[in-house]
Amino acid sequence: MEPAVPDGYPRAFVRVGGLTVARQQLNLALSLHAERVVCLAGQMAPEIVELQHEAEGAGASFHVIPNARALLGLVTAGDEVIALGDGLFASAPAAVALLGQGPAVLVQPIEQGLAAGFERIDINHAAAGAMRLPGRLVERIAELPVDCDAISALQRIALQAGVPQRLLPPLGQDGTFWTLVRGEADAHALEPVWIRQRSGGGEPLNLSRGLARMAVHSFGPGLLHAGSGAGSVVAAAAVAALLGLGAGWFQFVALGLIFCAIGWILREAGVMLARIQSDSPDRGRIGLGRRTAYAWLIDAIMVLLLAWDAMRVPGAPGWSQFFAPVMLFSLLRLLPRAINHRWTVWLKDRALVGLALGVAVISGAGSEAVHIAALALAAGGLVASSLQSRITPP
Repeated sequence: MEPAVPDGYPRAFVRVGGLTVARQQLNLALSLHAERVVCLAGQMAPEIVELQHEAEGAGASFHVIPNARALLGLVTAGDEVIALGDGLFASAPAAVALLGQGPAVLVQPIEQGLAAGFERIDINHAAAGAMRLPGRLVERIAELPVDCDAISALQRIALQAGVPQRLLPPLGQDGTFWTLVRGEADAHALEPVWIRQRSGGGEPLNLSRGLARMAVHSFGPGLLHAGSGAGSVVAAAAVAALLGLGAGWFQFVALGLIFCAIGWILREAGVMLARIQSDSPDRGRIGLGRRTAYAWLIDAIMVLLLAWDAMRVPGAPGWSQFFAPVMLFSLLRLLPRAINHRWTVWLKDRALVGLALGVAVISGAGSEAVHIAALALAAGGLVASSLQSRITPP
């Protein structure tokens, strides 16, 4: 954890999108199923204690050592060592794919590497700040001075021992990052690009995702640096859903539907922020269960709101007013699963559904709109399924 230039603050604690460089490296190590995490630092700091709790919570032991020679007591000949350079900010999926293939010193084209501040290896290649090597090679550190640079020493030892080089793929594709953060200026330059790429997620855009992405680009950095991040947005989404239910109870059905639409947009923004905060293949799946639960909650609240709106019309038993809303939302869930078309992503957008139904309720045609929408979806599903190509006969 060398000091960052020029303010002397450790570059490992510089934040990119609310995530410190050290935390990103820890995510990478845990994604590679590391059993022991070793941090090279002169002294303990609160940020290091947080890293220790995170590592131990994931089942890995955590050690802080003052110099490279202290590795000799922690690494055995049967171990494999993954070494990450100070300030390396790399995409965890790309790093896992490269380092997971076996021992190698990761390299990159010389022009690209030198421009980013990495060390030259030979006439054609620069270091990439990461390597995987057999634990038996660590013993050679005993032959070097105590104050040697750990990463440079391990890299030189690995190359002299014949550990193969592995070239980085072209950067910038599929949201891949591999850069060296040397201070706050580098972090500020990297952060907007990092947030834009991580907020995409490869999912087709619809109204709510488009609005959520705009909000994340505008307000995401502030939320992430404040430490609240996805948690505060998810809490706001839950509050919006409850406000929608409360508005319907007091017969403000249109307002309740609008609150549900706002909650859905906040939910999409929370998912994007969670993806930015945890650039890890394993951890990226965390929260999917709660995301699905929220989707069911919004559907249930909207069904209840529409039934309450229909109950204002006299002449039919109260329970029958649930039929059309239940059918509508059942079709909204079934059609995207049954029909493989890009346009079905709009059927999943509860913000669009809530706003459209809210306008219908305000105009006094809420019940009619629900019936017409359900019939239209049923007819559209029949037509689309009949036109959908089949590999085998039905």
